[in-house]
This record gives sequence, structure tokens and C-alpha cells, in this order.
Amino acid sequence: MLKKVRGAWLFFLCISLSAYAAEPESEALKDLRLLVEKHCVSCHKESKMEGGVQLDGIDSEGRITRAGHLWMKALKQVQAGEMPPQSEPPMSMDDQARFIKSINEILAKALKEGAGNPGRVVARRLSHDEYRYSVLSLTGVDFDAKAYFPADGSGGAGFDNFARTMFLTPLKMERYYEAAETILDKAYSDKKVWRQLVPNPYKESWWQAFVNWFLRLFSDYSSSDKAVTEAEKVIVPFASKAYRRFLKPEEKEPLLDLFRKVYEGTEDETRYDIALKETFKTVLLSPKFLYRIEDEQPLGQPFALSNFELANRLSYFLWSTLPDQELFEVAYRENLHNPAVLNKQVKRMLRDPKAKRFSESFATQWFGISKLKDNSPVDPERYPEFTPSLRKAMYQEMVEYFHHVLTSSHNFLDLIDSDYTFLNEELAKHYGIAGVEGEQMRKVPLQDRTRGGVLGMGSVLTATSLPIRTSPVLRGKWVLEEILGTPAPPPPPDAGQLPEQEAAAENASIRDLLVLHRSKPDCMSCHKKMDPVGFGLENFDAVGRWRTSYGDQPIVAWDTLPSGEIFRGPAELKKILLTKEENFARVLAEKMFTYSIGRSVEFIDEPYMKGLVDNLLENDFHTEKFIIELVNSYPFRYKVNDGTDKFKSITKK
Repeated sequence: MLKKVRGAWLFFLCISLSAYAAEPESEALKDLRLLVEKHCVSCHKESKMEGGVQLDGIDSEGRITRAGHLWMKALKQVQAGEMPPQSEPPMSMDDQARFIKSINEILAKALKEGAGNPGRVVARRLSHDEYRYSVLSLTGVDFDAKAYFPADGSGGAGFDNFARTMFLTPLKMERYYEAAETILDKAYSDKKVWRQLVPNPYKESWWQAFVNWFLRLFSDYSSSDKAVTEAEKVIVPFASKAYRRFLKPEEKEPLLDLFRKVYEGTEDETRYDIALKETFKTVLLSPKFLYRIEDEQPLGQPFALSNFELANRLSYFLWSTLPDQELFEVAYRENLHNPAVLNKQVKRMLRDPKAKRFSESFATQWFGISKLKDNSPVDPERYPEFTPSLRKAMYQEMVEYFHHVLTSSHNFLDLIDSDYTFLNEELAKHYGIAGVEGEQMRKVPLQDRTRGGVLGMGSVLTATSLPIRTSPVLRGKWVLEEILGTPAPPPPPDAGQLPEQEAAAENASIRDLLVLHRSKPDCMSCHKKMDPVGFGLENFDAVGRWRTSYGDQPIVAWDTLPSGEIFRGPAELKKILLTKEENFARVLAEKMFTYSIGRSVEFIDEPYMKGLVDNLLENDFHTEKFIIELVNSYPFRYKVNDGTDKFKSITKK
């Protein structure tokens, strides 16, 4: 009998595999494979991956859709005539048309099959900033989490709230335990803070204590009943706020039992407060506080977040903390998925001072200047004037500027160019701008366009330099990646470096050295994209000061971009960048999508990304309208669990 069953099972398996193997390939896949083998694999195969790209071995449409963004990039390069490179035989017009048609057909089919997939977001631990601000909202204690906990690894387009990089190590768990004790000790020692947590303290009178003692001698009477009743009025709201939702009955009872156990086991007259502290500590150590957990629904289909989950996404996006009382009540009493309700909350939250946390976290990580807050990236002997206070002012310039763009100018294009910035006296003197006095940062109008926008900020210019000199390569690479979204391919293994001894000389002409370096054929294709942009910023030294020469040799800050535009200096360079609106819109949309949801942009997100880019282009990069579009988007309000076979199949064919 067993042999018959096994034989039937093997027969069924063979039939299934035969049917799968016999499934015909699409004409688009056949065509694309032939064209790739003809024009691409000589440079992009496993044994020779130019630019880190491998295109050989196309055995299924799934292999293409898994790397959908790569093939979209290849499509654009072929359309623009950038690929194949000039060193290789060109594609005929017929081959180019077939290549474009094949990729478009395969990718369009994948998007159609994956329509309605909001993507998967796993539970994620609070980032250090989120922990700090959540504790502040919950207890009133400002705890410096970044200084206390081990640093997290980077990931997720450079953001520290990326779900799949938020690991919990044994050391970090131990630190969470110590942090909870420190936070609650600090709260308890400040009577004003403690009374905000425990507005109606309970204390037995001496007479009641005597009666309770007497009753316990002759019965099972528990003197803690009254204390537990009073404590429940404090514990339940505290835990509900910490967990960002209402408590379930099975969650409430263990907390009250813990309180009772500590209360009854303590003889101190402050035992009510001691029992509350221990209960609060348990809440602060709970995964329901440390992690942003969203319920799973085993439906095999996308499902909407609950109102409380949507409120949490919104609050951690714009405030880096748990929802306030109004947002919590809206999530309870109204439908937060209603665009009118959701939009009203977005507008309110952007006007709140807590929105500056978003400006700081998002802008400093996007533009790569977070390191300036705590460390100096330059050589102190070469640049002794780069003091901690100057570094702090540079960092704050970015925060104040971005927040002004977000809440006042309402135009993200100001990030590229404007006629103002934010300065205090020390930073203004560093820039050579007169008339600014005092330590306070304030908006300052500029007489020319060299400084306005992030490209003229000392923080960016310093972060994209080397410790002892400027680097047009780093600055050009930064602009290509963070402004235009067109990164140059990685350098070949034998690219070499500038002769550092010559480059380190105080008055060395970096331009002359780079021209010699990029004369190598293998280096030319990358450097012709990066270097011209970097040369346009050479008037700024390694700490962001304006200069006109390397010693006696004038700085030549003009060049021609690969697209043909000629510019002289940063002001004209920024004018050209402003014409690349679609590129900048795509970068901005991807960055904020990743930051707000906590996962990378995937190929299935293309329809939503198009909607975000179109919103920017159609509304003059209006900040509030864009954020409203983002939080109303399907991936922000919905999720899918791992059981969604319909969507899994798209990339497993």
C-alpha cells in the first residue's frame, strides 16, 4: 500500500514538473536574452562585472523582475545612447527598439500581476532617537539614548530606523534594563515629574495600616486590594500610552499582579511608589514598547493597518515619538483612513514644534552630516579654526534650514538653491558674511547665490571632503547620488588613487592632479560624471570657506557636464541642477518613502513612486502636499504578511 501511495505521489510530481518545464518562454524573454548576449555580456557577466552589474544567465522573467530597478536603469541608458559604451559596437536601431520593447513588456507584466501589493514591513525596534523621545513623552525624562546605547549599524538608504537593521543584541538588552532603572529613578527623584506620572498617590493612614494588620491575623484579607485599585488608574493609562494602543485584558492582569506582589513584599512606607516603579520598568522593557509591532492577519491578502497602527506610523514619521492624546483619541473615535481626517492631523502635526525632530533626523541623515554632531571629520592641525561650536553651528544650519523649507517656504527646491540661509555670528564670520551677531541661529538673506541651498552649507562641504583637503570626486559623487539619483558605477579594482603627498600640499591644484588621474581609460567613464560637478564646488575649501585660489594659482571652477551644459561656479551649477527636477523628485520621493515606512523601495512600488514624483512636479515641490500624498499612499496605510502567495509568485517564476 505504501509503495502504491509513494508511486502515485512520484507520478503526480513528475507530471507537475513536466508541465512546469514545458511552459513556453515568452517571446519578450527570448528576444531579451539574445540581445543581452549580443550587446551586454562581454562586459556584464559573472567573470567580468563592469560597474558591479551582471546581466548574463537570464533564465526566467522572475530573474528580471527581482532586479527590476536595474533593468529600468539599463533601459534608460540604452534609450539615451549611453549603453553600449562608445568603446563597443553600437546597437542597431532595430536591436535598440527590440531591447526596449522586451524589457517594457516583462516589467509591465510583473507590475500588473503585483498590483495592490503594499509591501512587507517587519516589526522594528525603536531607533535611539525614537526611544529618547518616546521616553520623554511617556515619563517626562529626557534620556540621551545615543550616548548610552551601542551604536546601530547603518542601513536603509542611510537611515537609522530601517526595520531590517534594528537588531537587539544581548548587550543592548542589558542596557535597556539599566536604562529603565535610570529613567525611573530620575523621574522619582523629581517630585514634579513623578506627580505627573502619579497624580493621585495612595498612602495608608496609620489607623488603616493597624486595622489591615489586625484583619490579616484572623482572615485572608489583603491590604493591597485598595492599593491595586488605585494603582490600576495609573498603570493602565501608562501602559496603553507606552504600547500605543489599548491594553488587552490578558496584558493588564500581569501588570497588576506584579504591582500587588511588590507592594505586599515591601514594608517601606513608600511601597506604593516602589511597586509602581517596578511595574513601569516592566512596561519600559516590554517588546510592546521597544518594538513597533503591527498585527498580522493570516488572510493571504493586503490589509489595512488599524487606526492605532496608522497613528503610530504617522507619529513616528513626523515626530519620532508615540502619538499624543489628540492623535490617540482620533484613532479611537474616528476613521484615520479617511483622507479628510488624516490630512487634518498631518497639517496639525507639521505645525507642532515636535516636527523639528523629523527635520533633524531626516535631513541630517539624507545629506550625510550626522557625524558632525559628535565628531570632527577634519584634521585639527590643518584646520584649528574648526571648533566644536562651529561644527555645531554648521549642523544646526542644516536643521533650521530644512525645517524652514518644510514649514514656511513649502518648496523642496529651496534645498538646491535659495537666497537665504540660517547663521549665527560664528558661522557667518566663517562664511565671510557681515552683520550677524550673537549665538542664536536666524534666517539671513544672501547677497548672491553661492551659499543658498545645501550645496553651499559648511556641513555638506566638510562631510564631502577629506580630513586635509577637498575632494571633487567625493563632492561630485555626493551630488550625483543625493541630488540627482544617478550614481556613478564603482571604481575598477586597479583604479588607484591620487598621489596623496602631492594632493596633501596646502596649495595643491586638485584639478590638475585629477585630470592626470582620469586620463586612464578605465577611470574616465566614472570621473567624467563626478569630477565636473566637484570642480564647480572647488571655491569652497575643506571646511566650507570661500576661496579663489590654491596659493598663487587661481581656482578654475567651470566645466562642462556630460549632458553638455557649461557652468562657472556653484551658482551656475545650481541653476543647472534645478532643471533636473524629475531626477531630484525621484530621489526625494525614494528617501522619504524609505524613512517613513522603514523599508527599501522595491520594484513593486513603481506605481506609487510615480504618484509621489508626479505630485512634486505638479505642485511645485510643495512640502505639505507631498507629505499628505505620501501618508495617503497605499504602502503607508496597508501591509501584507508573508502568506501572500499571489505576490510571492511574481519574483519566484
